[in-house]
Amino acid sequence: MVTIQDFDCSYENNWCPGCGNFGILSSMKEAFAALDLPPEKLLLISGIGQAAKTPHFLKCNLFHTLHGRALAIATGAKMANHELTIVVNSGDGDCYGEGGNHFMNAIRRNVNLTLLVHNNKVYGLTKGQASPTSDIGMVTKTQPHGVIAESFNPLAIALSLGAGFVARGFSGGGEQLTRLIQAGMKHQGFSLIDIAQPCVSFNKVNTHSWYKKRVYDLQQENHRTDDFQKALELSFLWGDRIPTGILYQKKTPSFTERLGIEKDGPIIRRKYDPLKLQKVLSAL
Repeated sequence: MVTIQDFDCSYENNWCPGCGNFGILSSMKEAFAALDLPPEKLLLISGIGQAAKTPHFLKCNLFHTLHGRALAIATGAKMANHELTIVVNSGDGDCYGEGGNHFMNAIRRNVNLTLLVHNNKVYGLTKGQASPTSDIGMVTKTQPHGVIAESFNPLAIALSLGAGFVARGFSGGGEQLTRLIQAGMKHQGFSLIDIAQPCVSFNKVNTHSWYKKRVYDLQQENHRTDDFQKALELSFLWGDRIPTGILYQKKTPSFTERLGIEKDGPIIRRKYDPLKLQKVLSAL
């Protein structure tokens, strides 16, 4: 039986006290243990940023890649070994900014992985510049007169591109966030969980108490997760009330299923034949 302690590691954690990342890390451990997922069957992939440091604090397979490139690496890893459970940790800047194209294409391909975006609405690692999800008017060190660009809406974008699992969590959501991560990992296809997460050092607007007054659980309102139109409406709600939970879920064939990779077993276990490769290259 897998326990939370199986994922504990000895590396020192240097996140700021009160950072929302701690709650996300805790919910991840609880979800992995509840799924009875052995650490050797799990691969965590991340890019650059405070959110991307998450795999450092878990005992399992991990790959820390370039800024915004986590989903590209994760796609390759899934193609090479579709039996691995892959979870990507990214921040709003890392995923929606530098990695924006990879984000959209991973959704379109329906890669079977779970994407956890730690959305604190700033660039936390590089001292608080505005990120793609910063709200209009937000004052930062590099936007002293306030942000003038419209905020990127990842939930609406994911829905419009056909994502099969779209959810919003809250780093202070505890049990709900744990349930969302479990549900996302069980879903066969691309799963997005955008997690509202306070940055105590650089975002003095969207604080833990600010979120606590506004977030509510869709499960308590009997929301139907197969209602696409309602999910799209909910994806635009932000401000006085912020819906959390699974907005939308549907099952469609995953990327590796469409490619037919899975029927013959993982690519990494297949015999390499250099003559076949040379024949293909010669025909080019």
